[in-house]
Amino acid sequence: MKRLLCIISTMNAGGAETFLMKIYRELNTSEYQMDFCVNVEEPGLYDKEIRKRGGRIFFVPPKSHGVREFKKGLREVIVKNSYKYVMRITSNAMGFWDLKIAKDAGAEVCIARSSNAGDAEGFIATISHFLGKVLYSNCIDVKIAPSDLAAIYTFGKKNFKRGNVHILHNALDLNVYKFNKEARRKIRKQFGIKDDTILIGNIGRFMKQKNHMFLLNIFNYFHSKHSNSKLLLVGDGELKSKIEEETMRLGLYDSVLFTGIRSDIPDILSAMDIMLLPSLYEGMPNTVIEAQATGLPCVISSTITRNANVTGLVKYESLDSDVDRWEEQILELVQINRADMEKQMIDAGYSINREVRHFIEIVFQDK
Repeated sequence: MKRLLCIISTMNAGGAETFLMKIYRELNTSEYQMDFCVNVEEPGLYDKEIRKRGGRIFFVPPKSHGVREFKKGLREVIVKNSYKYVMRITSNAMGFWDLKIAKDAGAEVCIARSSNAGDAEGFIATISHFLGKVLYSNCIDVKIAPSDLAAIYTFGKKNFKRGNVHILHNALDLNVYKFNKEARRKIRKQFGIKDDTILIGNIGRFMKQKNHMFLLNIFNYFHSKHSNSKLLLVGDGELKSKIEEETMRLGLYDSVLFTGIRSDIPDILSAMDIMLLPSLYEGMPNTVIEAQATGLPCVISSTITRNANVTGLVKYESLDSDVDRWEEQILELVQINRADMEKQMIDAGYSINREVRHFIEIVFQDK
């Protein structure tokens, strides 16, 4: 059996974690296994499922608690378990340093998978990203990204243009992500949403990148024009309380619904009428791909890769645009009738079966 060690902060419901689990669920675990090295001690959303599938989870203290302790812990995990394949999920090139540790510990195939097309702002983050590319790029055997922008940001334009980066789509099980009328009724009943209510949705962690404050401004304007509308916010995160406070300040308490983390995302998507994602940056937003699979139209920021529009259901709008422009886009798209998008998703390369085969070919290679 070939075992892959995935280095990631935690196995919660983020985009990168969800990507890993979609791949993991389709692997033949008698031939291939995935283990996870995390640096958050609290149990993650996917921990039980991982262990049920035979995967192992190792805790290593984060670098913020001491670089020496992190290096020692990661090296120990790799050496004791004789890992040949190690993958680091990262959006910042300084994460490549973890693969140097893995190489020095005996790993033969080191993989870097970009999870974003941007990262924390500021001088230190910029310098760290630059130094990671300069110092540790030679530790990478396989480069993976979900989109063109993520590939360019993490690995550089030259690597992308030369074909040195494998684009691995955030594919999904198209039998699961389908529009479901019964699920739509169930979710709307659960949250007290009427049939004629325009339900705008957003799925994502409450963090600066996701731009929830601007999202609220868009919805506030839209709701002032269309009182039969509600906003469904799915997720959790460090800025959630601030968003809740802003909701109260704007007088939107009864019109904005906070669901927390949900495991029934296909049903949630069926309940929505449109997805709104004004992120500052994204690698390849899982939620936009999942939304399109259910026939749900999306209005997203123009900072996001055009690769995200795989069905024609996505409209882009500038973050510099006034909120009335976003309202116009929403009004145009909510008129679209939901349709089966399976063929379009397959044609665009988003069938999980095909991408898992691609994953096996590029990751579990012999050296």
